[in-house]
Amino acid sequence: MHGLMMQGQLTLTGIMRHAQQNFADREIVSITADDPRHRYTYGQAFDRAAQLASALQKLGARQGDCIGTLAWNDYRHFELYYATSCSGLICHTINPRLFAEQIIYIIQHAEDRWLFIDPSFVPLLESIADRLAGVKGCVILTDSAHMPQTSLPDAHCYEELLAAESGAFDWPQLDEQSAAALCYTSGTTGNPKGVLYSHRAMVLHTYGVLMPNAFALQGQEAVMPVVPMFHVNAWSLPYAAPVMGAKLVLPGPKMGCGETLCNLIREEGVNVAAGVPTVWLALQRYLRETGQQIPSLRRVIVGGAACPWSIMEEFEARHGVYTHHAWGMTEMSPLGTFNARVPGALPAEEARKLRLKQGRTVFGVEMRIVDECGNSLPHDGTACGALQVRGPWVCERYFKAETSALTDDGWFDTGDVATIDADGYLGITDRTKDVIKSGGEWISSIELENLAVAMAGIQEAAVIGIAHEKWDERPLLVVVPSAGVQLDAQQILEGFRGRVANWWIPDDCLLVNEIPHTATGKISKKDLRDQLTEYRWPQTEPQ
Repeated sequence: MHGLMMQGQLTLTGIMRHAQQNFADREIVSITADDPRHRYTYGQAFDRAAQLASALQKLGARQGDCIGTLAWNDYRHFELYYATSCSGLICHTINPRLFAEQIIYIIQHAEDRWLFIDPSFVPLLESIADRLAGVKGCVILTDSAHMPQTSLPDAHCYEELLAAESGAFDWPQLDEQSAAALCYTSGTTGNPKGVLYSHRAMVLHTYGVLMPNAFALQGQEAVMPVVPMFHVNAWSLPYAAPVMGAKLVLPGPKMGCGETLCNLIREEGVNVAAGVPTVWLALQRYLRETGQQIPSLRRVIVGGAACPWSIMEEFEARHGVYTHHAWGMTEMSPLGTFNARVPGALPAEEARKLRLKQGRTVFGVEMRIVDECGNSLPHDGTACGALQVRGPWVCERYFKAETSALTDDGWFDTGDVATIDADGYLGITDRTKDVIKSGGEWISSIELENLAVAMAGIQEAAVIGIAHEKWDERPLLVVVPSAGVQLDAQQILEGFRGRVANWWIPDDCLLVNEIPHTATGKISKKDLRDQLTEYRWPQTEPQ
């Protein structure tokens, strides 16, 4: 017997209509290349999205076509999110920080029909345009006064396109299983892989993000996604904020600028912000140097990489800001777990250890850890194994792949190595490809990195495994000193003593000017290992 309920479709169009009807006067504030502080409302944004949808039809875009974007976090990119997906097109956000060859591959693999590009990326597109056979033309995200001279074929000005349309667009009735957005992974070996999100998955994921034990956005709050809109849909914040009617603050191309982030927080009353650890390091550095305060900010959500305790501690001690760990991946839309506020009654050291974990699953996601034979391991906080997940917003197969990405019993292998404790808290110890196995035992590079960054004078740290004649692998610590600080490598290594098992202590410490990063701001251990292929251990026994 079936239930007797309506069968409404879960689509992003529903989010747009909900925001139009209930929160049309709430603000979107953003920085663009042609406007240092643009301000308008959700109602105006969705009116313009309708104009854009009409313009796309006139350009020949048809339902199911991929529309590529190379753009920052700003109001025009927000309009693109809705104009494409809600008209039956697929919003394909492209990471402009990737190598040119990867960008070419991604555009060609996705079969993008039109590209919408920020003016700052015009030179990049001009350099590769002759290798983008399927692209019909480009739209530059600016007005006529700032339209650059370009050799791009069939280039249009965004504002001129919109000005020619009335905005009376008849949004189609979409099936919730139809494709809405496309993102490509940046952390894989070989060519990037596409993850094609359905409307249903994205709406359910938005519900998950908004839960009280997750991002918990409120309508009276102002939220600032510092995570790029070209990176896993900015963690769903461009959908979650309109659902609640929260003010949306978009930092444009200034996401890595501490001064800009500080000014936006102070002047726009930002309460919640989300991004990778590197952006918070930049903000904290600026606040230290200037003595500025950010009184409106109450919560920071950190994902993309393990958050050092030093970031959490400084935010709370100096600014009263609580930092939450979140974990997920492109294949998960991306949210998997969230570390909500831990009980205040916990002893300080116990609370610190708990907060450094990645949190509990958001309802809708299940997770398990397995051994090398695929056998489930106990959730006791000690057993360590390959992390697998499943749920309605988890990828079943990659775009254009002929085979499933799942295990025989229906789980997605994340490529992470982790523990899960009895209370359900996830602790990521490493990526499978980065795990260090010394003498048959695993060493967590993430835990060593967190301890290193917490030491005075260390700006950034990475730990990688280097082949060792006796122990198979041993950990090598690579450190970037803070500006103007002189560090002693041996003293750094001594700083681990008593805090981890002696055999965990890295055998050597290298002081460097910089550590390579991926296009999404994470430390690139692959590139770091490539740089250190000629490294040889000192002639000493391990600790």
